[in-house]
Amino acid sequence: MFTDGACRGNPGKGGWGVLLRYGSVEKQLYGGEPETTNNRMELTAVIRGLEALKKPGPVVITTDSRYVLDGITTWLPNWKQRNWKTAGKKPVKNLELWQRLDELVTLHEVEWHWVKGHSGHPENELADQLANQGIDELAA
Repeated sequence: MFTDGACRGNPGKGGWGVLLRYGSVEKQLYGGEPETTNNRMELTAVIRGLEALKKPGPVVITTDSRYVLDGITTWLPNWKQRNWKTAGKKPVKNLELWQRLDELVTLHEVEWHWVKGHSGHPENELADQLANQGIDELAA
């Protein structure tokens, strides 16, 4: 699974894109929201991709979002221990999305990968195009 989020203005119009690949079969997903943030779109992309899977199993997720990667692999256990508060004792932003992602990853054996955005990684570039298509179709 390759995911990306995009925003024109932050906050502003946003989109998310997902490329799912299983062997030689690929599926593309995307959508948009009229008023959102880039971080929300990055999270939404991963959530929508996981929701699209038909059954639990191993999943490799590639994202260019340090926010998503660090959040799910490092910050989330501490947030949960602190009743969804940050180290600074403030409420976690995008709480409902983090809680949904936490719920979904428990259904799968997830391996996380990070790639630098806009660096020519073909699947990341396609996920970015899908996210932007989600924004473009909001205006249509």
